[in-house]
This record gives sequence, structure tokens and C-alpha cells, in this order.
Amino acid sequence: MNNWNPNKQGKFRNSIGEELKRPTPQERNTFSTDIVPEKAILVAVCPNGQTIERTEEYLNELEFLLETAGGITLKKVIQKLERPDTRTYVGSGKLEEIKEYKNALEVDFIVVDDELSPAQLRNLEKEMECRILDRTTLILDIFAKRARTSVAKTQVELAQLQYMLPRLTRMWTHLERQRGGIGMRGPGETQIETDRRLIKEKISLLRQQLEKINTQKTLQRKNRESLVRVALVGYTNVGKSTLMNLLSKSDVLAENKLFATLDTTVRKVVVGNLPFLLTDTVGFIRKLPTQLVESFKSTLDEVVEADLLLHVVDISHPDHEEQIAAVGRTLEEIGAADKPTIMVYNKIDAYTYVEKAEDDLTPATRENWPLEVLQEHWLAKQGKSIFISAATRQNIDALRDMLYSEVSRIHAIRYPYNNFLY
Repeated sequence: MNNWNPNKQGKFRNSIGEELKRPTPQERNTFSTDIVPEKAILVAVCPNGQTIERTEEYLNELEFLLETAGGITLKKVIQKLERPDTRTYVGSGKLEEIKEYKNALEVDFIVVDDELSPAQLRNLEKEMECRILDRTTLILDIFAKRARTSVAKTQVELAQLQYMLPRLTRMWTHLERQRGGIGMRGPGETQIETDRRLIKEKISLLRQQLEKINTQKTLQRKNRESLVRVALVGYTNVGKSTLMNLLSKSDVLAENKLFATLDTTVRKVVVGNLPFLLTDTVGFIRKLPTQLVESFKSTLDEVVEADLLLHVVDISHPDHEEQIAAVGRTLEEIGAADKPTIMVYNKIDAYTYVEKAEDDLTPATRENWPLEVLQEHWLAKQGKSIFISAATRQNIDALRDMLYSEVSRIHAIRYPYNNFLY
């Protein structure tokens, strides 16, 4: 190890006393500080009852998650199975194929598009001799990277520890040789049990902190009960923060990445002469880790206690119907499925309509439906809905009119004697 400690003569010597020469400015400039993105192989199982196309869509989303985390995808592997293998997730033949890809492409780790059991994780790492991440680990890593406030950091840390607790055994594989034999029992298990106890204590502490935060948030919401509360919900990266900025004239972070917003943002908005509170919340995703739902309870309570939901949908996404269903499942899980909701179909500017020639006999698909036809789709007839583009401000005035109508109706029910004000 080289220690750059100057002696009395101003010279630098290493740990064994050898004189060291300072690098010149030209030599220092040759060192690169660029972060090299890690390379990965994505793996998914296509179970019975699920099409290959749907599995490919899941993998495309996993690739976007990896890109958000700072990695790059070199290979995608799909295996058709009745159900994921309980030991290694994929079959033995596919396991060898993935191992060949790993060695040939020199990847850093492998990402699996499902939450792995501790046994599956341990067996895959043993077989592949590299890091194995599952979908939950990747999402938790993105949340940890995106967390900015102390509240978000506490919520993410709690979710990570809850996920880590049952998987501690795989983190101490360097002590496996000490698990058996005369005079060799104990150290490995002792260390694991010590870590398990420390993590449980840390989880208990974080829960206490979040309880205090939840109490504070509840008091804040009670202080705001005089105004109607509207919450933006939807799949991640559908444009909620962009719409929030447009309606409230604020500067919430909005970028084309998954989970750009973790912290709840509340802004006062006035439409016409009617004020209300607009809340931007964390985006949902398919296979959202249950640990995150639990730890982000104080954040999701903003949705539970809202008077009206704006469910924002990326209408240009080819799988937007599945995204709507995923958001619906999460809303049901937190007890907000029955809230009055306006479906806001966003990004109509990104919707591409390809007009078919008269002699084109190929069947019409959703990709070549004009917007007028799409507005007659069954999704647009499920309650109140509107098609907009937050990026180009298309149809925003119609959205404001719809908001005014709904908020004034809620206000009239809550304050029947103040209706003359509006």
C-alpha cells in the first residue's frame, strides 16, 4: 500500500521507505474518472397461461429498470416452463446456456425478472459464479439511488432490510467451511444470528421512526382538510410529474426514467376561482415489492385520504392496459380502489397513427387506430376519462374544466352552505 506522506525533506515514500515520484499533470490527466456501466444478462420464465409476447414486454421493462440503475443489457434469455424451477428458477439445460453466454460476453451479473427465494438465489450464484439480482433487488437499488429526503431514505432502508433478512445465509458463504467438523462448529451461524438480531433491531427502530413520520403527516393532512385533495396516481414514467408541473406551475423533477419521483409533493392549485390541493405520488409498477408498499405507507396514505384520483396512463405504451391493471391492483392493496377517479390518457403526442392503404388487407391493430377511434375504445368508456398531452399541452384546458367540475361537486357536498362562493 502506498502512503503519500512527505518526510522532512518534502519527499514522498511508500510503506517500506522507498522514495516515490509525484505524477506529472500530464500523467494525472490520463486517468479516467468515468464510471463504466456494468453489463448484465436478463432472464425470464414464461409460465403456462402467459404469452411469449407478454414475457418479452416484461423483459423490456426490466431492461429499462436496469438502464435506470446505470447498467446495460447484453443478452435476454426466455424459457418456456410450466412454472419457475424451485431450485434454480430455470431448467438445467437453460442454465448451461446462460453460463455460456456469461463466459462469452464477460458480464458482471445476471438479473432475473421475478423475486427469487433465498434457496434459488444461493443455487444460482453457486452455479453461475457471479452476482445474481432479482427484480425486487433492482427496484430497491433504484429507490435507494433516487431517495433524496430523510423520509424517503428511511422508507427505502426499511424495505431493503426486510428483503435482506431471510437471505442472510447467502451473504456468509465464506464461512461455509466452518459449519461442520470437530472443533469447527459455530462461527458461521454465530455471525449470521448476530447479523439477524442487528437487522431486526434496526428494522424496529426504522418502523418507530416511520410511525412518528406517519403521525406528523396525519396532522399535516388534517390541517389541510378545508381544501379538496386531488392525487396523481399511475404507472411509473407515465408523465405524472410533468402534469403536476403544468397544473400547479411548480418545478417537480420530471425525466424519462423509472421512479424519478419518490417523495410526495403537494401544491395548491386554483382552477377558475376554486382552490384545491394536488399531490404527486410515487409511481407504481408490475410486481411491486411488498416491502416497498409497507414501508411507503405514510407516502401512499396521501392517495388513501385523497378526495379524487387522477389516474394518468401512457396511452402510447403498447401494454397500457396491463399497466392500468397493475395500478388497480396496488390501489386495491392500499384500500383506495373505490375513490372517485378521472382516467387521464396522456402522451397522445407520442401516439403514432399509420394510415393503411386501400389495398392493404392486413388486419387493423391498436397501433394503426386513429385517436378518434381510440376514444371510442372500451377503456375510454369506463367512467370519466380524457385524452391529453402534458408535454405539448394538448387538451389541457378540457382537463382543467373537468377538474373544476369534479372538485366543485365534492366541495358542494362538503360545504353545502358555501356554494354561493363558487
